[in-house]
This record gives sequence, C-alpha cells and structure tokens, in this order.
Amino acid sequence: LKDIQFIRSYCYNKLEINRFDSNVGKYVGYTAAGVRQAEIWNKDPSEIAAMKAQREAYCLTNIGID
Repeated sequence: LKDIQFIRSYCYNKLEINRFDSNVGKYVGYTAAGVRQAEIWNKDPSEIAAMKAQREAYCLTNIGID
C-alpha cells in the first residue's frame, strides 16, 4: 500500500499546467501560470494536508475494487 500514488492534474486547453503528486507531497507547475499557482497552493498547509488526505480517502478505500 505504500507505493500507491495520488495525482491530481489541472489542465487548460489540453495542456497540463500543474499537478499535485502524493509522492512529491506538493504541487508542481509545468507552465509559467502553473508554477505561480503551485507556489500559492504550496504555501497553504491546509491545502497540502487536504491533498495528502485524498490519497487515503480516494486511493486506499478503492484499492479493493480494482
């Protein structure tokens, strides 16, 4: 169960602008706007905690289904 990864990607116009990766533990930006937004989100401890909790809430509860 430790190698389960939660990724939430944000895309605009078919281009990934940023994503949260549970293995990295923070948002990563891929465009100029995405980098700026990732920096804002990474400064908010409640946002990071909420995304980390999504790994447990979404991935670990559904592991038995797949």
